[in-house]
Amino acid sequence: MNKVMTRTRRDPGTRPPVRHDTRRPGRTPARTTPGGGRPSTPRSTAPATPPPPRTAPTAPLAGPVPHPRPTDRFADLLLAVLSGRRPVHSMLRHTAGRAYDELAWLAEHGTLRTPHGAHPVVRDIGYYVAGPGALEVFARIGAGDRLRAMAFRLEHGPDHRWRCTAVELGGPRLPHPNDD
Repeated sequence: MNKVMTRTRRDPGTRPPVRHDTRRPGRTPARTTPGGGRPSTPRSTAPATPPPPRTAPTAPLAGPVPHPRPTDRFADLLLAVLSGRRPVHSMLRHTAGRAYDELAWLAEHGTLRTPHGAHPVVRDIGYYVAGPGALEVFARIGAGDRLRAMAFRLEHGPDHRWRCTAVELGGPRLPHPNDD
């Protein structure tokens, strides 16, 4: 079976998983007080241990920065366009074939735009390997208590770049022209 889920499933009644920023290599450091010490804690009767010695900050690791998966990257890009946070023409170099027309039509109809309230976010992503260099991706989009589905196809081109070749949302579709 070629179907792969890229996000962990969550139990009903729990919060969605946190989307980590791949540009920040570590977790947030522990908070400190303005004087440089640790926050005060209630004193106990046990003897106090000395604070750990201070060390100089280490340089970042050399080497390439890991890139997010193309499925995650394209889901975020498409969602930004469909929710009105990015212009449609920003996807010109990321699309091929009829996908740009489909994306422009979907963005024009504003199916994911919210005038007020919660902004739509990607809740879950999965994909199916349709063939060599082709992925069919689905994403669950949440905005408040509403959940939508988005599907798109990615193809790896001869220039080693991923491009979106089809986009769909639940609801009406772009009418196909008559190819007589």
